[in-house]
Amino acid sequence: MNQKRVFSGVQPTGNLHLGNYLGAIKNFVDLQSKFECIYCIVDLHAITNYQNPEELKSNILETVASFIASGLDPKKNIIFNQASVASHSELAWVFNCVARIGWMNRMTQFKEKAGSNKENASVGLLVYPNLMAADILLYKATHVPVGEDQKQHLELTRDIAKKFNNDFNCQNFFPIVEPIIPKEIPRIMSLRDGKKKMSKSEESDYSRINLTDDKDLIVQKIKKAKTDNAPVPGDIEELKKRPEALNLASIYSSINDINISKVLNEFGGKNFSTFKGKISESLIEKICPIGQEIKKLQTDKKYLNQVLENGAKSADLIAKKNIKEIYDIIGLTKYT
Repeated sequence: MNQKRVFSGVQPTGNLHLGNYLGAIKNFVDLQSKFECIYCIVDLHAITNYQNPEELKSNILETVASFIASGLDPKKNIIFNQASVASHSELAWVFNCVARIGWMNRMTQFKEKAGSNKENASVGLLVYPNLMAADILLYKATHVPVGEDQKQHLELTRDIAKKFNNDFNCQNFFPIVEPIIPKEIPRIMSLRDGKKKMSKSEESDYSRINLTDDKDLIVQKIKKAKTDNAPVPGDIEELKKRPEALNLASIYSSINDINISKVLNEFGGKNFSTFKGKISESLIEKICPIGQEIKKLQTDKKYLNQVLENGAKSADLIAKKNIKEIYDIIGLTKYT
């Protein structure tokens, strides 16, 4: 229990963008030198909504390529896809029986994703927080990097771990996982609307910087990013009142690893055309090499599949040992 182990998962939605990189993957790369890390492409989570089978297969490989191109080392980390390790689904069922319906009904993400048509939402969408808890606790992970939208699910994971430990009188069997929250969590918003998260689902491609965008496209998108007519604000309080300016300042500070105050000291009072030029330069320097490497890796599907296969074998060794212990605790027997 003294071993510090990080677990995190990314859905294979395809076409990962700047928000995915700055909000998650960049942090994954930093963590690999400090913890034992397990990074999972959570393909079972993806199918809570219908996925085109061929696109899903392609997106899984693209996500692996994006991980590696961004700096995750498959030799240092376990990188695999969730469906390859059956114990995820097995433990999710156990947690379906441990968690309470009231807990599921309080999950705000289900309400947001199901909307007004929740009667037609899949059961998987309702209970997928239990699968998320299984993903984490199957490996007895001690730490999980989380953003604002995942805090509630991590609290649920902690509640499930406590209830299991209490129900079966096995105190400390599951660790009470701790969140890893960066000092400044970059919340990267749409380039067309500073009040909406950057998302692949937004219709306009000009709302986001994709990791595979080339130099010219990055320049065009940043140049057309929505701003107001006033100069770049010079202080934090004014910045907070102007969502598009805040978003651009957040992008520049995150990509360059500097705080917002330093950004405002440098650009406060200047026009946005100057600021946008510097943002483009920084993005081109950081994102273009990643995009080029993603495209290169995608031509070698054999290598990407091998990374997943090797990762699945390593993950499965840990998972099978732990699921056997879990079954023994609750009185189930596995003969194979």
